Amino acid sequence: MAGVSLKPERDDMKKKQLRWLLPLAALPVLWLLYWGMGRDTYVLPSPMAGLQAPDFELVTFEGDTLHLSDLEGRVVILNFWASWCIPCRQEHPVLVRTERTWDDSEVILLGVVYQDTRANAERFLAEYGGEWTHVLDPSQRTAIDYGVYGVPESFFIGADGTISMKKVGPLTWDLVQYQVDSLLAAPLTAASAAGAGGAP
Repeated sequence: MAGVSLKPERDDMKKKQLRWLLPLAALPVLWLLYWGMGRDTYVLPSPMAGLQAPDFELVTFEGDTLHLSDLEGRVVILNFWASWCIPCRQEHPVLVRTERTWDDSEVILLGVVYQDTRANAERFLAEYGGEWTHVLDPSQRTAIDYGVYGVPESFFIGADGTISMKKVGPLTWDLVQYQVDSLLAAPLTAASAAGAGGAP
C-alpha cells in the first residue's frame, strides 16, 4: 500500500505560520513610521544650542547699526527670511502675532533679510505688515555664523544670550508661545531660587 503524502499538510502549516509572522514583522516598521510622523523634523538639534549666540553688527532699514549684544537682557527671536520665500509668507501671520503679544522690554523679534534686497523686503512688509526691526545681511556673514542654509530659519535666544533652539521652516504659534514663555520664566526661576537661598 502506498504511503500518504504529508507535503500538502506541511504546506498548509507553513502558510498558517506566515500569516502570523508577516504582521509581527511589520510591527517595528509601523512603529517607526508612527514615531517619525509624530515628530517635528524641522526642529533641529542645532550644535549651537546651549552656546552663546554669535554677536553681529548689522544695519536696520532705518540706517541704524544694531548689535545683538544691544539686546542683552531680553529674549530674542532671530528670524532669517526673504521676500521670495513662500514658506516665509506662511509664517508671517505668526510673526505679526508674536510682535503684538510681548512688549519690546521683554521680547525682541528681529528679522534678518537673507539673499534679498531692502526694496523687495520693504514691498513685502508693506503688503503683509510687520512693525518689528529688520536688518540687512548683505555679505551673508551673519547667516554663515549661524549656520543658515535656507529660509525661513529662526533662533530662540535667551536673555543671557544663549541659543535655546533652532527652527527650520515656518514658525507656528504654539512653538513660539512655548519657547518664549519658557525663556521668560527661566531667569525668573533662577532669580527666585537665588532669592530663596536655594531652598526648595
